[in-house]
Amino acid sequence: QVHLVESGGGLVQAGGSLRLSCAASGRTFSSYIMGWFRQAPGKEREFVASTSWSTSNTYYADSVKGRFTISRDNAKNTVYLQMNSLKAEDTAVYYCAAQPSGSRRFSSWGQGTQVTVSS
Repeated sequence: QVHLVESGGGLVQAGGSLRLSCAASGRTFSSYIMGWFRQAPGKEREFVASTSWSTSNTYYADSVKGRFTISRDNAKNTVYLQMNSLKAEDTAVYYCAAQPSGSRRFSSWGQGTQVTVSS
């Protein structure tokens, strides 16, 4: 497994931007599919974005397409989520997750970072 630590959350006004970072331990970071999920109060955790090891394959939830960008720096063992044009409905705890090569599920999770968007 890989250990994940998120950072970069905070309070921002609607229309603003934030960049989340997720630092991972482990020498095989580049082999993992990395993803971002979020959970708003009273709601189920939902998928936000994911990327393969090379970022040539990226996927986004419809609700964030065109506003969020996932990227990764394998040399730094870090994955990012650039969030632009933030909306109040983006308010949630954001989690970083790792899916090992050959697996069909995200098995390692960070502790989460709070993002609050004020309208």
